[in-house]
Amino acid sequence: MTLADIVAQVREYPVAMALELGSVLVSCLLFAGTFLLLASGVPTGRGDPWLALIGVGTAFVLVWTVFVPLYERTL
Repeated sequence: MTLADIVAQVREYPVAMALELGSVLVSCLLFAGTFLLLASGVPTGRGDPWLALIGVGTAFVLVWTVFVPLYERTL
């Protein structure tokens, strides 16, 4: 898939492509964040970075299990 193909897909399906590309970005950030937090050791205190990572992951799952199906029903 070339860059021209991706641009054509974005123009044809802007909402779907925003969700897809955003999902790839969030997945990569979640993976990198998990790796960095694991490398930093056991959390001490409240563990705010871990809570933030869990919150982002939860929001990501909610988008795909709740909001996307609701959006598809309105089409």
